[in-house]
Amino acid sequence: MERQSTYTATATIDEQGILTGWSEGARRLLGYDSSAVVGRPATALLAAEGTAARRALTGRSRWNGTVPLRRQDGTLLELGILAHRRTSRTGGTDWLLVSAVTARAQPPRGEPLEEWTFLQSPFPLAIFGADLRLVRANRRLEHALALPEAAMRGLSLTHIVPGAASEEAERSMRRALDSGRPQEAAARLGADLGRPVVLSPLKDADGTVRAVCLSLPQPAEDTAARQRPADEPGSRVGTAADQARAAQELGEVTVPRLADAMTVDLLDSPRTGTDAVRPRPDQVVLRRAALRAVPGGDARGHGTGIGEVVVCPADSPPARCLAGSRPLLYDTADPAVAEWAELDPGAAWLRAAEARSLLAVPLSAQGCTLGVALFGRHRGREPFGPEDLRLAEEFSAKAAAGIEQARADSRARTTTMALQRSLLPHTLPEQAALEVATRYLPAASRAGVGGDWFDVIPLSGARVALVVGDVVGHGIRASATMGRLRTAVRTLADVDLPADELLTHLDDLVLRLAADEGSADPAAETAGGIGTTCLYAVYDPVSGRCTAARAGHPPPAVVTPDGTVRFLDVPAGPPLGLGGLPFEAVETELPEGSMLALYTDGLFEAREHDIDEALDKMFAALSRPATSLDAVCDRVLTELLSHRPDDDIALLVARTRVLHEDRVASWELDNDPTVVALARRHVERQLAAWDLAEAAFTTELMVSELVTNALRYGRPPIRLRLLHQGATLLCEVYDASGTTPHMRRARIFDEGGRGLLLVAQLAERWGTRHDRVGKTVWAEQSLAAP
Repeated sequence: MERQSTYTATATIDEQGILTGWSEGARRLLGYDSSAVVGRPATALLAAEGTAARRALTGRSRWNGTVPLRRQDGTLLELGILAHRRTSRTGGTDWLLVSAVTARAQPPRGEPLEEWTFLQSPFPLAIFGADLRLVRANRRLEHALALPEAAMRGLSLTHIVPGAASEEAERSMRRALDSGRPQEAAARLGADLGRPVVLSPLKDADGTVRAVCLSLPQPAEDTAARQRPADEPGSRVGTAADQARAAQELGEVTVPRLADAMTVDLLDSPRTGTDAVRPRPDQVVLRRAALRAVPGGDARGHGTGIGEVVVCPADSPPARCLAGSRPLLYDTADPAVAEWAELDPGAAWLRAAEARSLLAVPLSAQGCTLGVALFGRHRGREPFGPEDLRLAEEFSAKAAAGIEQARADSRARTTTMALQRSLLPHTLPEQAALEVATRYLPAASRAGVGGDWFDVIPLSGARVALVVGDVVGHGIRASATMGRLRTAVRTLADVDLPADELLTHLDDLVLRLAADEGSADPAAETAGGIGTTCLYAVYDPVSGRCTAARAGHPPPAVVTPDGTVRFLDVPAGPPLGLGGLPFEAVETELPEGSMLALYTDGLFEAREHDIDEALDKMFAALSRPATSLDAVCDRVLTELLSHRPDDDIALLVARTRVLHEDRVASWELDNDPTVVALARRHVERQLAAWDLAEAAFTTELMVSELVTNALRYGRPPIRLRLLHQGATLLCEVYDASGTTPHMRRARIFDEGGRGLLLVAQLAERWGTRHDRVGKTVWAEQSLAAP
């Protein structure tokens, strides 16, 4: 077969979703001529309804993922696409869609040490082939561009990061390839990437240039940043993700540029405990958040340290600054200031710095006073002046905004985590079919907690449903959506829907929720749960079989009793909310003692390893013997994580049990009214064999009513089954009719109508489950402890 060369398919779409551009590569890929598609809605090329695709792009500047397309010949194609939103000089916007089409295999990896060096380098690195298409990208570049290597592979730099900067870098790349000499480009390819861009030719043993390595410095190493002029206030102030770091950034920017020593003391610190100090009316209580001095200074070794309480008298400079909510300038020779500096442990840094001038600036944001920043200048420098006061106010305002934002993020995260914890199972339900252990780890990123969830749902017939899902996005909205979907899954599971039908109903629900929420907030990223993935599996301990279906979710792993680990071959299915695409359930037999592992994709998104390495580690952790399933969960997390995860992780591990034949009894019944008495005798003898004679009267009564209903309203064949599982006795009656029985209120002189009412009174639980043909009415009762 002729090997297909690499080419790029591109298309452009306006904000109304109309195709405005169509490349030769797109024609080769899908078969449509430009004249046949330009001017038509882009959704006409999708193999699914286009609402989800439009919503995926709404409110974003870039998106990458897989979309189902239909070729001209009618065949379907799952295509990975990278989409960029572009703005022209006139203010118009459109979308550039690019996809690399290649038959080339995965690029070869080098020796282990070389491979580790490339992947784990703290500097962003990429390798481009002789055709200027990306071959490799390391993790730092993936993180900086927020794109996986797989989404960039085969694309040119101008398609990965469209714009003038990438065009300049690509020209330098071409010069490096042609000349064989390193080149530099002063372009900045992204906010998290420094400059210059260095392009180094990569040569083989004969000296022939085969590829170009692109390397970038960290943003902090940017020469322009290091040489920022004095009249350009420190842009780093107020950018940190937590309030302690935001306070420390203020010190990093102002010492020694503005002051020789400084502190940040905050009001209303969230830290509480035994060291809490009750303030008196003549005191102000703060907590030290930052303390910094010039190199060689000894401010850190004296008095109150970071995290400790600072008690300021009412007439001290910090208290006066807070009371007046305005900056104050002091000479430390002032008797009142000198006395405070001498006696107050919180002012020991001022003495250690031998400060002659003190500047106190309130930290205020959004109308709230958060604390005070104190700046001291050494005797060998000029006292603070008006320009210094202006700079201090400007820096402090940025720091205050960062501190307030960090506190708001912390409050939101706390609220989101509280909501999510309330929505996740607090305890696992009692059931005898599976031994189960679970773990949930929230994300450590600033984006907030996500919408991952898990659930264990007891079903009729001693079966158990296992659920793991992942809502797109983070924050309180994702958690609320997760709660709605988890409730919906439990409701659908309660009516005993098959796995594929349950996901279909859930898909319809997500579409309805998205329509409702989208009308109120069209830019909502996770409206209604669009893009949510879910895995639903049902295990039957009587047959030892597991039925599973998934909606875009990673497949479950299975460990057989001999230690073999494999993935269950469950068709992927689309994520929820795409609509119109089918889900397929797969049934497989699991030997007793097999282990199932269900998880969310956050488990594999650690920065230290790629997906193949992560899968190997998970398989190794699952295959090794362990004392308990909790130990298995802990081992998997320990193997795959070296730090708090960037995305939520839900992990559910279950070991199968089997309900053996001596605990199951079943009988085929004739379609004859006299068979009711025979069914009672079957029950009596079986309960005696199980040493459950005390339950015979109640069970016989329920069986009589259920069999009578099957004879009167159902169709043959009719089957009776008893299951004895631990402290639970379950009786089931099957018939071929699909009619669902209902309780009704019988009148005084009615001869019938009381059967199901009687069953409902005698049973712990009862219900109906529908099979592909017919139905089963079941009743469950709890057995008294011996």
